Amino acid sequence: MGSTLAKSSVEARPARRKPESLAKIKKAARKLFVERGYHATRPQDIAREAGLGHGTFYLYYEDKRACFLAFVEDARADLHDYIRGRVGAGRSLEDTIATTLTAIHEYSDTHPGVLSAAMTDEAVIDVEGAQAVPLLLRWGRDWAQTIRDAMRDGTAVKTFDADIVGQAIVGAIHQCGSEGDRVGRKRQDVIDNLTRFLVRALKP
Repeated sequence: MGSTLAKSSVEARPARRKPESLAKIKKAARKLFVERGYHATRPQDIAREAGLGHGTFYLYYEDKRACFLAFVEDARADLHDYIRGRVGAGRSLEDTIATTLTAIHEYSDTHPGVLSAAMTDEAVIDVEGAQAVPLLLRWGRDWAQTIRDAMRDGTAVKTFDADIVGQAIVGAIHQCGSEGDRVGRKRQDVIDNLTRFLVRALKP
């Protein structure tokens, strides 16, 4: 009886440690990908930063690429939830765009370097040479769905291809943000001008 309980206790321990170890690895990977970038971060660095053995990394990820893709997905989901918490249902197209742009900037402020690191998609190539789906492309698809919803509601012109427009919006946001940071533009000016431009282009 006693040996059975002891065996059960031993078997149960890894299950209790597993979520904690994965959380530590994710936190360490996020920190190092942001600080060092994809190329300069190694699996052993992540394990060391997490305070775990090198072999523990491979219990959760096949390689650094898999770990990076998980980091990108977590960043995408995190931003998505952040935006959804601020963009409620029933908003006008203008409010939706302005609130989304503001939320993206707020997220960048409170999570410095995360989005920049997550957009390092050209570094994530698998052994067959196939590229992972870039984060910007995925955001473009999210915007395309927003445009489709607006078309269905009659608040956006229906002659556009939503997939093309979605990618164009992401390109505009990325370029305007980069240029604005470089020359020191006021953030609100960037948000207001981009919102007005997109609304005028999309409204029927």
